[in-house]
Amino acid sequence: MSTTTPAPAPSPTDRPRTGGDLVVESLAALGARTVFGLPGQHALGVFDALRRSALRYVGLRVENNAGFAADAYARATHGVAPLLVSTGPGALMTLPALQEAAAASAAVLAIGSQVPLAGIGGGRHGYLHELTDQSAAFRDVVKSVHTVRTASQIPSAVAAAWESALSAPHGPVWLEIPQDVLLAPVDVPPVGALAVAPRVPAPRRELIRAAAGRLTGARRPVILAGGGVVRAGAEAELLALAERLRAPVVTTFGGKGAFPWEHPLSLGSWLEDRHTTDFLEDADTLLVVGSGLGELSSNYHTFRPRGRVVQIEADLGKLESNHAALGIHADARQALAALVEETAGAGAGADAVGPPAPGAAGSPEAEVAGVLARVRDRLAAQDLGLEQRVLAAVREALPEEAVSCWDMTILAYWAWSAFDPRRTNALHSAQGAGGLGYGFPAALGVAVSDPGRPVLAVSGDGGAMYSIAELATARQYGLPVTWLIVDDGGYGILREYMTDAFGEATGTELSRPDFVALAESFGVPAVRTDPERLGTDLAAALAAPGPSVVVLPARLRMFAPTHLPA
Repeated sequence: MSTTTPAPAPSPTDRPRTGGDLVVESLAALGARTVFGLPGQHALGVFDALRRSALRYVGLRVENNAGFAADAYARATHGVAPLLVSTGPGALMTLPALQEAAAASAAVLAIGSQVPLAGIGGGRHGYLHELTDQSAAFRDVVKSVHTVRTASQIPSAVAAAWESALSAPHGPVWLEIPQDVLLAPVDVPPVGALAVAPRVPAPRRELIRAAAGRLTGARRPVILAGGGVVRAGAEAELLALAERLRAPVVTTFGGKGAFPWEHPLSLGSWLEDRHTTDFLEDADTLLVVGSGLGELSSNYHTFRPRGRVVQIEADLGKLESNHAALGIHADARQALAALVEETAGAGAGADAVGPPAPGAAGSPEAEVAGVLARVRDRLAAQDLGLEQRVLAAVREALPEEAVSCWDMTILAYWAWSAFDPRRTNALHSAQGAGGLGYGFPAALGVAVSDPGRPVLAVSGDGGAMYSIAELATARQYGLPVTWLIVDDGGYGILREYMTDAFGEATGTELSRPDFVALAESFGVPAVRTDPERLGTDLAAALAAPGPSVVVLPARLRMFAPTHLPA
């Protein structure tokens, strides 16, 4: 009688490669090193494949927060941030974050699972998480939607989505893959190189010549620089052109850091101040680069240019969308470089003798100093010393190399106008779409991109509750993020809006936890501070390794709005 020895059960490492492996291999072939996300039932095939890859996975506790982290990672790296989520509820939870990424031109590649192929179309099989048309929910939010029906389509679909995300203007894209396709074994070689060619619109030469003629012939040229300058990495070209033209520069909230804050030609970012709006309106030629002149950049659409406008914009839909202009559909860096070249040797200003010398009365530098002095005088008349001291303490405590991420809170509204980031791409906020909860998860994404430098997140107590669960993420990965929570007992900016409009506020007052005790329950060091100790406490937290929380009980006020002409 013979006996046979049972074959050993295959180990997990002996399992055949699957569609999930094709996803992670494709991402790696395109240059991805880190992916964000949160697993779910239909997406397990791709998460299992992560275990067999060299990609770093950073998992957050809520899909929307994972999207915010990916958004900030993409901004910080000027690259693509993959985001992996599951079907239905998990997928839909990313929509607010993807809307912010779209508004800020952040290249997030969101990859979601789908129900098995047989159930696509909705209602026939009753799968968990099933939607009639899941991708339809994303079409009005992202740049492009991509779908996969077979494993062989995965590498090409991932490459196409990656290319779309990086084509100018950068933005989020959505790719969905059915559960059974992710789990199905594949008998093909591992994905090697994948070629992509992101489209970057080049400026037309005749438009550059016309724009250069208008700028060099202007007596009062002014530049408004938006987020497109930062996303294109065009800071050096902007500085060269401004200095050649001796043109004052205003940066939008999204363009903060695009131009040196202390430069004699810098008007900062006081876009909600009528003095700045008047100055922009008085330009005989205004160069708008990397901005669509939307609500915030136009002082709530009260801006009315009296001179000629030249607009450089990579997003064709934003070109001349708010004001008539000599529109140049182009990448900001390429267009500014071409303008620098075209204006070489040209006289600045229509006057043969040029503008007055720097510092002289009537010079561009003197006009800039005058506008900034009027802004300071207006603030000084409003008894806003507390707010200015708090913002100054934050700036003093923040190391030169640090990055800050701001939620939709009163202190962030101050920062949009008054905060000097001291370098480019060092301040990120949710002012594009304006959703709550951005600051802390965004800071985690920045910290993942460069763990060697500290990151500051700023939230109000209302916004903090959107992402409090991510204290566990910060602790799990030991990320060097300090979270400043300004606790004023409610939705402070909405309280102000409603009180100003209706005499009293409704629905803005909040019960909230003891944020210090709550942070410590996650194993995150925390301290309660006051305006006098804020700078010292923040500096100590930022210097310590790993995550930390600083809570500032304070009721801050906004400066008075100056949207309408006096």
